[in-house]
Amino acid sequence: MPKKSAACTAAPQVNDTADQAAWPRVTREVAEDLAVDAIARDRAGKPPFDELSRLREAGLPALLMPPGSSQWGTDWRTACAVIREIAAADSSIGELLGRHYALSWSARFFGSPEQADRIERQAGAGQWFWGGSIELPGTEPEQETETGPELTLTPAGSGYLLHGRQVFPAGVTVADQLVVSAVCTGTGETLIAQVDPADPRVSAVPAHDRLGQRLTGAGSVDFDGVPVQPDRILGTVPHDEHDVSPFATLAPLALRLALVHVCLGIAEGTLAEARDFSRTAPRNWPSSDPDGGAFERRPGSDPYLLLAYGELVAAAHTAAAVVEPATEALARGLLMGRELDVDQRADIAVLVAAAEAVTSRSTLEITTRVLELTDGADSPADGPGFDRFWRNARVLTAQGSPTHRLRDIGDHYLNGTHPPLTLHI
Repeated sequence: MPKKSAACTAAPQVNDTADQAAWPRVTREVAEDLAVDAIARDRAGKPPFDELSRLREAGLPALLMPPGSSQWGTDWRTACAVIREIAAADSSIGELLGRHYALSWSARFFGSPEQADRIERQAGAGQWFWGGSIELPGTEPEQETETGPELTLTPAGSGYLLHGRQVFPAGVTVADQLVVSAVCTGTGETLIAQVDPADPRVSAVPAHDRLGQRLTGAGSVDFDGVPVQPDRILGTVPHDEHDVSPFATLAPLALRLALVHVCLGIAEGTLAEARDFSRTAPRNWPSSDPDGGAFERRPGSDPYLLLAYGELVAAAHTAAAVVEPATEALARGLLMGRELDVDQRADIAVLVAAAEAVTSRSTLEITTRVLELTDGADSPADGPGFDRFWRNARVLTAQGSPTHRLRDIGDHYLNGTHPPLTLHI
């Protein structure tokens, strides 16, 4: 492993197609840097300020800018590859980055092109890191409590006052800007708002003692009458989900696919570390000697271990093969913008759902069996930390049900039914 912080020097200036080749190298160096102390940071479970600094030094927060809007901009295919490689080293930071990328397009999904261009130029120049979440109508019925929506915007003068409390899965303890959805008390509309977390009326409480994904910056946020000016309203979401534009409905799909790449990164990171461990760790095998005992043998000569790794590698390749067309389809849909129609959106949703179902099952299988193959080598004091891959996979895959995804795919295939919006961003 390279020495810590050797990778992160200065943000690359990517201006043309030829320079896009710099991103794989930059990402690999950041991933190697994060892998050096991944176990210690996971066990400490602190808010990821240091990790975010490493990402900023490499220019990664500003990577996903639309063409022409910044000197860093690249496309969603590249962004997904970055998420996947970072997640292989540290899946919490992969999720943090993936959610940031999805939220960074909020104004483009829900607002006007002019507003989106202005905000994205500011974000790119300042390398803003985005946190928060957006609830789409009808997708999360549990978002409203018995007393009403979690967040509300009350008209005040020319703007609004934001009130309420919400739990967020990532970014809120380290974000430069928050994106939230709140119900306007005057009109009942759902508005998308940009909020500065440095405002003294915003208070964030980090989540503690999480099973996995401990470094995503998750937590709860209280908004106590936070002023929101009109130019900080990024858009309005119609009451009926069927009235949301097909392009805007790509927002939750972009997030879901980003998390799929995090999941795939966990699978690939688990296998890579397990391979290195198994190559060097001797194993004790029962002796055929009548007196009993055991003898030591290198894993390369164990046919059962080779078979197990063969099955797990095949599972990872299968997941990657399903993720690739989903990534291509989403990238094409995002380029179409508001020309995207409902049928094209449905086709993308089916591919993303298939990627979710296959990847979550493969990752759970890989992380579980690697614990068995490494013979419980996870001593809390000095073990290689394979338990963290399993914990992270469990937490990440619990955010969506493969059964529901497979049912939606079957309904679309047999009946032509469009998959519903089932996630917030």
